[in-house]
Amino acid sequence: MQPLIHARDIQDTPHPGHYSHYALTSGLMFISGLLPVTPAGEMRSTASFAEQTSQVLANLEACLQQEGLNKHHLVMVRVYLVDVGLWAEFNRLYAQWLGEWKPARAIVPVPELHYGVLLEVEATAATGR
Repeated sequence: MQPLIHARDIQDTPHPGHYSHYALTSGLMFISGLLPVTPAGEMRSTASFAEQTSQVLANLEACLQQEGLNKHHLVMVRVYLVDVGLWAEFNRLYAQWLGEWKPARAIVPVPELHYGVLLEVEATAATGR
């Protein structure tokens, strides 16, 4: 009997801690909260908001691509921002990254995030499998 849930990490990246980068089950992909960390393991907490956002979205895309998916498979995206004043800039960068595709989304202002980063993104995607 095959396991019902398959937990995986992004290939060639440091192990994140006591969790997986994403898990697959019942045609869905659940992507853990992603921070602006490079594939080499460098936390980009001192980078600009635009640079942090770019890294987080690249990490999200890496999760999707590893399973043969793309942005159009995204169903729901949850964004945690340390400053609600960053909402407009995030919205612009996110729209530029996604193009016309508009999955469901929530933006949640929070007082702080681990390592002093400015945002964290988690997502759910449909795998069709």
